[in-house]
Amino acid sequence: MQIEPLITVKDVAASSQFYQKLLDCDSAHGGDEYEMLTFEGKLLLQLHCQDAHEHPGLWTAESPVGNGMILWFRTHDFDASVAKIRELSPEIVAEPFINPNAQQHEIWLRDLDGYLVVISDNMGDAKA
Repeated sequence: MQIEPLITVKDVAASSQFYQKLLDCDSAHGGDEYEMLTFEGKLLLQLHCQDAHEHPGLWTAESPVGNGMILWFRTHDFDASVAKIRELSPEIVAEPFINPNAQQHEIWLRDLDGYLVVISDNMGDAKA
């Protein structure tokens, strides 16, 4: 079993560029309506234009995006990820901190469509 998350976005190309920079991943499809982003050849995230193609029961053009989901990514280089985030200048929800329960570094931000995104490092690998 493998998860292959798909989120709806307002601008696929802009969101693709945002996530490629943020996650150091690659475009495997490209286009204005749909994108597949991969990391080391494996599917990481799919982006779908909210206004393109009717998918009954999934969403409509009026459906809010960025609501009800947290996209959580684990990185092997937290400091480099924070530097990339600073370059992108998104809304920062929580500056870098050590989560005392998980014992890991985390930074919380919003993407271009308002999705909550968390970047964390490896469990128990937090620096004091």
